[in-house]
Amino acid sequence: MNRKLLGSFVAVAVLAGACGGGGAPAQSQGGTNLTGSVKLDGSSTVFPVSEAFAEEFQKKNPGVRVTVGISGTGGGFKKFCAGETDISDASRPITKAEMDVCKAAGIQFVELPIAFDGLSVMVSPKNSFISCLTVSELKKIWEPEAQGKITNWNQVRLSFPDQRMTLYGAGADSGTFDYFTEAINKKEKASRGDFTASEDDNVLVQGISSDPNALGYFGYAYYSENKDKLKLVGIDNEKGAGCVAPSPETILSGTYQPLSRPIFIYAKVSELERPEVKAFLDFYLATANNQLITSVGYVPLPQQHYPTLSDRVAKKQAGTVFTGVTQTGVKIEDLFSRTPAIP
Repeated sequence: MNRKLLGSFVAVAVLAGACGGGGAPAQSQGGTNLTGSVKLDGSSTVFPVSEAFAEEFQKKNPGVRVTVGISGTGGGFKKFCAGETDISDASRPITKAEMDVCKAAGIQFVELPIAFDGLSVMVSPKNSFISCLTVSELKKIWEPEAQGKITNWNQVRLSFPDQRMTLYGAGADSGTFDYFTEAINKKEKASRGDFTASEDDNVLVQGISSDPNALGYFGYAYYSENKDKLKLVGIDNEKGAGCVAPSPETILSGTYQPLSRPIFIYAKVSELERPEVKAFLDFYLATANNQLITSVGYVPLPQQHYPTLSDRVAKKQAGTVFTGVTQTGVKIEDLFSRTPAIP
């Protein structure tokens, strides 16, 4: 994967960490004598981050094999709760139903937000008529009632051309699908079904980039990797701020709403006894390695929060901060003002 360092992301990461401390020290991240394996699966949004950490960790620890799969957030939790993986990548918090499955299997987890993403709406660079959409217009396009009825662009806005739209979006097992539908349609998984769906964001990139009448959505990192193929659409949340595009600054500040969101990894408590799993998590949470997050196009948390996450791992602090709390509109302070709990 091409990991061009994004200067603006690095600037924001430095800004975010200016008032904070460090994470797990670099020297505690394992050594060349480590052996074994670490298995991750889940979100395609989180995949580029975990892949970057896996590659760098294996360079320092060649005796450890780290594998990262993509089956969507929901698919990843199915494998995690079935005992097939050690760590689950997630672009949304774990649900009550997923927690119940894990609990029935005797599996406890440590919840670790690792960065912020701005779920991004994209069109082809060949599209000359869309630069900004309101939340109401997005709902008009994507709500279940739109299926078979809202088919041409001039039905969304009269000034748009009378041309048939083509839609691309996340698959049903994707946390991105869950988040987008709740944020825009006010109900998780409520969406029209007549669109090209995939848990692999690269499939969406290819489809959107080749069609001037296409529109789709996915995580900001995939836009960062494909800026020459895609055109970013600003979003007006109709609360007075006007049109705001996702950027390192707007994602971290929470001004890009309602589509800014934290992304997560979930670690299995029972596997923290294994030195290679613990070492990989220490490596993942070390502030010295935050450039791996920025390099794939996401925004690291302010640095003072990573020691808190490392402490959760060290204490095997199981549970989630999202018990009874909506997953949309979450800001950094929401992730650390509550103590993880098992419902």
